[in-house]
Amino acid sequence: MSKKSRSLAVLIFALTLALSIGCGHSEGEHEKHWGYADETGPAHWGEMKPEFAACKTGTAQSPVDLTNAPASDLQALEFRYAPTPVEIANNGHTIQVNVKPGSFLVVGDQKYELVQFHFHSPSEHTIGGKSFEMAAHLVHKNAEGKLAVVGVLMSAGAENAFLAPIWERLPKAGETINEGEHAFDLSTFLPAHHARFEYMGSLTTPPCTEGVRWLVLKEPVQVSPEQLEAFRLMYNGNARPTQPLHERQVAAS
Repeated sequence: MSKKSRSLAVLIFALTLALSIGCGHSEGEHEKHWGYADETGPAHWGEMKPEFAACKTGTAQSPVDLTNAPASDLQALEFRYAPTPVEIANNGHTIQVNVKPGSFLVVGDQKYELVQFHFHSPSEHTIGGKSFEMAAHLVHKNAEGKLAVVGVLMSAGAENAFLAPIWERLPKAGETINEGEHAFDLSTFLPAHHARFEYMGSLTTPPCTEGVRWLVLKEPVQVSPEQLEAFRLMYNGNARPTQPLHERQVAAS
């Protein structure tokens, strides 16, 4: 081999080695994304990233079992929801429906704007240790950035007319669909009666941030077996187990 050829071979080897060091990753070095099973499941969330620590060490975590909540004189819920176009997204963990500004939840002197709603199957909150087939979480935020989440429990029964146009367009993982031509009136999704359980908790997904005001409506709405199956074909078991109450109390209206 000539001197020129040897130099070229050395250069190619050096470049190959540099690329392998700079770009190569072993299987264990790839960042793991949280999920609901095995080593990425809820039992391991708090260990996956420093910012997920509250999932393991927090003392005001959600969801919880809502059994034996004492009756309290809770402030009435006022839903000021306006028909709105939506954006339907499959974020890899659930179906999330983002709404346009202009819909509000008012509780006493607190006003929260509806930001998005999403779904879990089975429900994350339980009553008497039993979950419902599904649940929707309606996420609201006030001017100070504090969250209030309305939980709507869902049981198998008749077709849910509100969900029908959303279910017809369920996006694939990573896909987002803009529904600009159809105005969704979320007030038609709510049950007729707004009696509720209320407590202070957290996000039920990483980073499990605490300080979330939970308002779980007692009366479930219905969803057809076909609608339930369509969601479960995408996400079956995207529910965090119930967490200890510790020093908290759940109130009920």
